[in-house]
Amino acid sequence: MAETNGIPRWDMTSIFSGFDGKDYEDAFTSITNDYKKLDELIAGVDTAADFGAWLKEYIEISNKADALLYSLSAYTEAVYTTDTTDPVAMNNCSRIEKMMIPFRATSLNFQKVLTAHAQDLPKFYATYPQFAEYEYIFSHYLESFKHTMPVEMETLAAELQQTGGNAWGNLQQSIIANLVDAETGKTFNELRNDAYSADPAVRLDSFKREVALLKGMEIPLANCLNNLKGETVALLKRRNWNSALDRSMFYAHASKETIDALIGAIEDSLPFWHDYLKTKAKAVSGADALPFYDLFAPLPAKGKDAENAKETLWKFAEAKDYIIERFGSFSQDMGDFARYAFEHNWIDAEIRKGKVGGAYCTSFPAHKESRVLANFTGTFSDVFTLSHELGHAYHAYCIKDADTALADYPMTLAETASIFAETVVMKDLLKQADGFERARLCETHLSDGCQVLVDILSRFYFERSVFERRGDEELNAADFCGLMVKAQENTYGPGMSEKHPYMWALKSHYYSTGLDFYNYPYAFGQLFGLGLYACYEKEGKAFTEKYKELLVDTGKMSCEDVCRKAGFDITRKEFWKNAIAQYADELATLKEYVNR
Repeated sequence: MAETNGIPRWDMTSIFSGFDGKDYEDAFTSITNDYKKLDELIAGVDTAADFGAWLKEYIEISNKADALLYSLSAYTEAVYTTDTTDPVAMNNCSRIEKMMIPFRATSLNFQKVLTAHAQDLPKFYATYPQFAEYEYIFSHYLESFKHTMPVEMETLAAELQQTGGNAWGNLQQSIIANLVDAETGKTFNELRNDAYSADPAVRLDSFKREVALLKGMEIPLANCLNNLKGETVALLKRRNWNSALDRSMFYAHASKETIDALIGAIEDSLPFWHDYLKTKAKAVSGADALPFYDLFAPLPAKGKDAENAKETLWKFAEAKDYIIERFGSFSQDMGDFARYAFEHNWIDAEIRKGKVGGAYCTSFPAHKESRVLANFTGTFSDVFTLSHELGHAYHAYCIKDADTALADYPMTLAETASIFAETVVMKDLLKQADGFERARLCETHLSDGCQVLVDILSRFYFERSVFERRGDEELNAADFCGLMVKAQENTYGPGMSEKHPYMWALKSHYYSTGLDFYNYPYAFGQLFGLGLYACYEKEGKAFTEKYKELLVDTGKMSCEDVCRKAGFDITRKEFWKNAIAQYADELATLKEYVNR
């Protein structure tokens, strides 16, 4: 593991030795051979003596092939995102995308076979009870098949996507990762991190430089988004989807009733968040509303508190020890997992040119391991981020022994473990703190909540408006800026004085062909995670095994069924409102401090 100032880069050698390694090439060969076997099985299904035995063999080969395929794909993407200037990594990403094109046809042909033999599935589950958990997944496959083009057209679409939507998305990532302010020498990600500075002049200056960099690249970025969404609209029509949101909800395993309840509850809570924003504006600058560049400003101390108000930056080693201890306070299993992840160099936290911003967790199912990418500066927010991403990794750890098909949980439930993990950290610090420190922690949590609910709602509005217009017209940078500002006005409302018109240009989720509306799942996960923590506070240690079982269930049930099993009815607005209400005490604490 390489380190800079104690901040690590991850070690990938337990996954693959490198792009030129024999193990890496052997993975390609193994996957190709297994998919050849699957194609042969499909070709001979009509002559199979026993469909149940045929299906059992198909599932077993498919699980093995897909586990290795997902590991291979995750590996190349992980290497690329730590250095987007690396042509070898970029070429290998393209290589895997091309290799996967015929596999899409295999999957579609399997769904076709499954549709033709739908009447045989009850007998299959009875004969092979070890596969009874596939019932929900297979029913989902059958419904998905109704939204597919003929195999030849799907194959062509996948081929064209390599130089279409996927290429536009890669270009956006590369542009953002390599933006540098000429005067200061700061990378785009460093400018973004200045939003957390205690110096208002630094926040404003870096915000202006960030906007200037994005404006300077607005033409290629707008072309990326316009063309990618145009491709998506065309394919949605061919696949008989009424809208991108309908497709998103289907693959999120969530009903329209659930998402309407979630969005409605967030909309109802907006006055609460406007109150928070105005309170923070009063604390930060004495103004009546908060400009975008002050959203992440640290809470200023008052009076005697000012002497010790400067946030103490965490060393990476301190963050490591604290997260291990906090995870362990919930369960021995979770604490041991965190220790293993740190000690085996699963984390890449160093900020450097060419590396993508933000943070993510990626998993390698064939190797039963995960890796976490972050950009660590030492703020408490960074500790939160590490907790969040290690929560994702713990989810993958809990589900690592499940069949690959049953470990593919939807975007909505993907945020469950991460939000729960960061809540474990936050709740502990709140218990220990008082005075200014407690107010600062409450503000930090409110700030995160505002982002995950209010900003997410603005992104939801923005993306919905883009799809509404993109079906009829081409969109340029001015159009995207206008739609973004309108979305922010409709969510941040009177709580925000100056908007960020270029937020559309930097959020990579907009630029993924497979992640339409990857915004509301964050709000879903935030509130569901808070609900689960409330259960833990009520039930204590008895909850830990129930929690682990819930994470295992996420790949084989609908969101409604998983949550119902946990005791929640997420189709009702009341559930989401009750979760949002947990922020009320924190705002009261913040207002008491600011107004004293």
